[in-house]
Amino acid sequence: MFERLKAKWNINSNVQLIIIFIVFAITGSLSLQITKPILIYIGVDSGYLKTFFLGYFLYVLIRIFILFPVYQILLIAIGTLFGQFDFFSNFTKNTFRKIFLKLFNKIFFK
Repeated sequence: MFERLKAKWNINSNVQLIIIFIVFAITGSLSLQITKPILIYIGVDSGYLKTFFLGYFLYVLIRIFILFPVYQILLIAIGTLFGQFDFFSNFTKNTFRKIFLKLFNKIFFK
């Protein structure tokens, strides 16, 4: 399983793979911690939205839209601190490319 990941990501060593896993773990946890104060700062509170019909769903949707760019920025920043800028820069570019390509195809080629 790890050999397939190493081949797919063009990684040579197990140490680099472990570093990449650590960066993913730190980034995921940190991005969740950072989005909550951002939501409070812009005035989106889950308690207030719960009073509306589907309010919590709206809160989660807003949080996901904020979480995604925060995660991508943190991924590059933390990856750079761990010496893996090239990998995470390419990973982020591929992620955006896949998302926008699928979105473009759904909009224009139904």
